Amino acid sequence: MVEEQIAGPGRGIREPSVLAAMRAVARHRFVPAEFHHEAYADTPLPIGWGQTISQPFIVAFVCWQLRIERGMRVLEIGTGCGYQAAVLAALDAEVWSIEIVEPLARAAAYNVEAAGYAGRVRIRCGDGRAGWPEAAPFDRIVAACATPEIPPALCDQLADGGRMILPVGDSDRQNLVLVEKADGVCGERSILPVRFVPMTGGSGAV
Repeated sequence: MVEEQIAGPGRGIREPSVLAAMRAVARHRFVPAEFHHEAYADTPLPIGWGQTISQPFIVAFVCWQLRIERGMRVLEIGTGCGYQAAVLAALDAEVWSIEIVEPLARAAAYNVEAAGYAGRVRIRCGDGRAGWPEAAPFDRIVAACATPEIPPALCDQLADGGRMILPVGDSDRQNLVLVEKADGVCGERSILPVRFVPMTGGSGAV
């Protein structure tokens, strides 16, 4: 998977830490049993409740663009099955992850623990648009669900000098947007066309 879909011709992600993290986290452990035979294909897969696990290339690309360094505090919006959180943990980040669908949040917590990353990942059920204010600021923020506009709370919770990546747009057109914060101001630019499930609102607790 790594050599062909992530580091291969036309993809060109060669950051050693990202490639090592993608090798370390077994994707089949994060998808339903009926999709194990497709777990290493470069495609999104259903994980229940209308949600999907992102394709491996997108996970690697996002991690590469985030420029994760050991010990960084990362906020993830849209835990899903926990796969990306585990990859971030494999990059030696400290992860706070929010999932709005309670059964998925519970499943993700189980998956992350089974993969050996529970010590680096905290998961709760809630509205990702509000972020995790009591744990802020974060060095990096990443969202795995699309929003029409960047939630102000996420910009507020991004540390100065930090980077945030999230899909922005509607069901017809989305782009991954890179946000960089300097002197308290968030600047943004589009880096890749994508298609993600939408970010939804609500609250709860695991």
